[in-house]
Amino acid sequence: MAPALWKRVQKNKKTSTPFFDMKITKRAVTSPFGEITLFNIENASGASVELSSLGAGIVAARVPDKDGRIENVVLAYANPADYMADGPCLGKIPGRYANRICKGHLQVDGATHQLSINNGPNALHGGPTGFQNRIWEAEELPDGVKFTYRSADGEENYPGNLTAVAEYRWNDNNVLSLNLSTTTDKATVVNLTNHAYFNLEGADSGTVLTHKMKINASRYLPTDETQIPTGEFAEVKGTPMDFLEAKEIGADIKKDFTPLKIGKGYDHCWVNDGWEKGKMIDEIVTLTAPESGRVLTVGSTQPGVQIYTGNWLAGCPLNASGRCYDDYDGVAIEMQGFPDAPNKPEFPSQELRPGEEYRQTIRFAFSVR
Repeated sequence: MAPALWKRVQKNKKTSTPFFDMKITKRAVTSPFGEITLFNIENASGASVELSSLGAGIVAARVPDKDGRIENVVLAYANPADYMADGPCLGKIPGRYANRICKGHLQVDGATHQLSINNGPNALHGGPTGFQNRIWEAEELPDGVKFTYRSADGEENYPGNLTAVAEYRWNDNNVLSLNLSTTTDKATVVNLTNHAYFNLEGADSGTVLTHKMKINASRYLPTDETQIPTGEFAEVKGTPMDFLEAKEIGADIKKDFTPLKIGKGYDHCWVNDGWEKGKMIDEIVTLTAPESGRVLTVGSTQPGVQIYTGNWLAGCPLNASGRCYDDYDGVAIEMQGFPDAPNKPEFPSQELRPGEEYRQTIRFAFSVR
């Protein structure tokens, strides 16, 4: 073993098994919104992820291609402060309720709460001051970072003082795990995810439409023209929504199919096959890049996955190349509860009550083929 690596090996006192601590470096960036802390977590092979306290976000995932070249594959802005209130919600954790709630109408225990309308006629991602636009507390872990945000009762008109924790861990197998948990002192709703956009050819390489994608979901949630689920569960078979076998993302994206016209591409929730409450499914989405050979496998305990093909990325803040991303330059793979579940009793409940804990896991595994 190389001396530089040997310094990072320790002994587990209980098992006497060698393990690697990650090399973690951090830096602070001054912004108009307060100090932002960035953490870079590097494993034994030199692959790394970078996390930001603004929105508890993923701002880089530097992983090797089939020839061993390490490159960032997560869409990112050049300025860490530009993540504040950006339209694409790049890399961050939206909340208190990710995705849409119809007309901002929320009823909990018979009390009605009117949420901010910030996406057509609907509420999106917890409102203008959602969790994605807050600077979270940060605590360094041996192999990652624990972010905490305390949301006050009545913030964005959601009931209950809610404590949200996002715990990221990175390992030597190039797997990034995200454990999400919340508690509340009053009945409320919660739906958390991560909103990173991936391009496995490299963050600034252009379109993602040539990537192949497989989704282990035989049903999806049709929506109305404002992208609110109708409450139906539709079969993907025979439609452009069918990714049960891997196909290029762009293969059917321009088809004459009403759901694709509504969102200018894919912006829909698929129903994860085999989901049961609390069950981890290791392979829900598999994304493969044709040139680099990089593969991303995403698993979760969540019932749904919102696939968003970056249909409105144009005009976003500048990236490291000094340009805005174009539409379809990245794909977001958002493991989450169903959109508008608080108004759809047929959907898995996203209610959280005092004494309960919301706990979900998302796992991003990078490899090559």
